[in-house]
Amino acid sequence: MTRSAEPGGGERAGRGGALPFGLVDVAGPSMVPTLREGDQLLVRYGAPIRPGAVVLFRHPFQQDLLVVKRAVERRAGGWWLLSDNRPVDSDSRSYGAVPDELVLGRVLLRLRPRPAWLAPGRRLERLLLTPRLARVPGLARRLGVRVEEV
Repeated sequence: MTRSAEPGGGERAGRGGALPFGLVDVAGPSMVPTLREGDQLLVRYGAPIRPGAVVLFRHPFQQDLLVVKRAVERRAGGWWLLSDNRPVDSDSRSYGAVPDELVLGRVLLRLRPRPAWLAPGRRLERLLLTPRLARVPGLARRLGVRVEEV
C-alpha cells in the first residue's frame, strides 16, 4: 500500500500527462525486506514492466488505492504481482492478475531513508547474477536485483 505524494496527477504521464515521474510513500509491511513503512519511492509512470520489477498500480477492487508489489509474470488478463513479504497475501493470490491499465509504472529507486536503486537494466542484472559477482554478499540486492532465498 502507498500514500501518493505525486504532483498534479503524474500517473497520466507517459499517456499524455505533464510529468513522467512521481513520488509515493510506502505504508504497510507487504514489501519487507525490500521496502519498509515510510520509505519514499521515485516512480516512472508508463515505464515498461518486466518480471522482477517493483511496480505501482491501482488496486483492482479499490482503484483509489495505490499499491506497490513485485511483477512476477505476465499472464492472461494482466500482471501477476506478489508481495516480497510472502506471509502477507494481499496481492495477486487474493485478487488475481492485475490488468495492464491499472499498472501505472515502475519503481526506479528508494529516495529515503537510504537511497537504493530498484530498477537495474537487464545487462546489469545478468552481470550481478554471474557466479563471480554472486559470491559478493548482498551486492545484487543492494543494486535492485531480486534474489530468491533458497
